[in-house]
Amino acid sequence: MGAMNPRNYQKELDKILQELEQGGAEKVPTLFLHSCCGPCSSYVLEYLAPYFKITVFYYNPNISMEEEYQHRVAEQKRLIELYNEEGKGHHIDVIEGDWQPALFYEAVKGYEHIPEGGERCFRCYELRLRETALQAEKRGFDYFGTTLTISPLKNAEKLNEIGEALAAELGKGAVQGAGEGAVPRWLPSDFKKKGGYQRSIELSREYHLYRQDYCGCSYSKAEREMSSKA
Repeated sequence: MGAMNPRNYQKELDKILQELEQGGAEKVPTLFLHSCCGPCSSYVLEYLAPYFKITVFYYNPNISMEEEYQHRVAEQKRLIELYNEEGKGHHIDVIEGDWQPALFYEAVKGYEHIPEGGERCFRCYELRLRETALQAEKRGFDYFGTTLTISPLKNAEKLNEIGEALAAELGKGAVQGAGEGAVPRWLPSDFKKKGGYQRSIELSREYHLYRQDYCGCSYSKAEREMSSKA
């Protein structure tokens, strides 16, 4: 027997958006969206803001240097302010999470030397998405998701796997997405599809966004520096 066909998360997302568009819901669904940076969120917000009331959750304890962290979060807020001025869909809010690099180092302890894209990164995904899920539940959101799947360097299958597991963990038999008191649903995605990654590059140029060349952690930075010297 051959391998099973991988899931197409982009198609799953498109189906949800189509249902929202055709359903004529009385209220616009809310989305608590984890974002890693302004450039990666640029296309995602443009794409989703017509369908959801989005609150961007900037939560990235993996970023090692404070100057780098502050630069990225400032660019994130600047982009959202510009989008709101232009009226790109529903109004977008933003919440900045706590910057606690110690949590990241604890999460990846023992995996420091694993190459980028492996288990160290998966533990980082889980750290950030868990806090996103918990905050989404606490604040009563209908959905939670992440911009991370837009990057060709991020494992979209693993990100969706983690997100779905967290939604199930929160649910524990509850009816999901059924109004006040319900747990949030995971919003599946693979934003790099349909030209999403390329569009994020175009938008970054259009809005003159600071576009970094590594994820933010000290290990990724060291790998980039090593490869540039090679």
